[in-house]
Amino acid sequence: MSFWWFWTQPPVVEEALDEDLPKIAEIHAACFAHNWNVDELGRMKAQDGTTFLVARRASPYGTRAPLGFLILRTVADEAEVITIAVNARQRGRGIGKKLMEAGLFRLYAERCEHLFLEVDAANESALLLYRGLGFKEIGQRKGYYSDSGGDGTALVMRIDLR
Repeated sequence: MSFWWFWTQPPVVEEALDEDLPKIAEIHAACFAHNWNVDELGRMKAQDGTTFLVARRASPYGTRAPLGFLILRTVADEAEVITIAVNARQRGRGIGKKLMEAGLFRLYAERCEHLFLEVDAANESALLLYRGLGFKEIGQRKGYYSDSGGDGTALVMRIDLR
């Protein structure tokens, strides 16, 4: 039996379940120096206006574990990306883009006007993704990231959804 189609199917993006939190915490810990444990993620997920999205393989025969995740927070008609991360073994497959597109679609449907995020100026792959989606730089925070590969500058970016 051939499983060639298993690897070619795009990931499915859906709401995270509580049982996804341990894997989300694991992915976050592998991607960031400051990581959140399952309890912290659970409290964050329970807050009003917070959305957790996960990307999973589209196969019924594969693992249902998250490949990556996106956390958004909405207040009034504005939203912010709290964090986004993709399992290191899954990078370069468009999973981050798929997560961001799903988040943008959801926010547009909720009639949000703007989505903000902060990104390390040294994170070239993230900048390429965000600029490709239409985000524009609107400010900088010098020395914001202490564990940066660059000078620690955070770029504040925004996309207008209206």
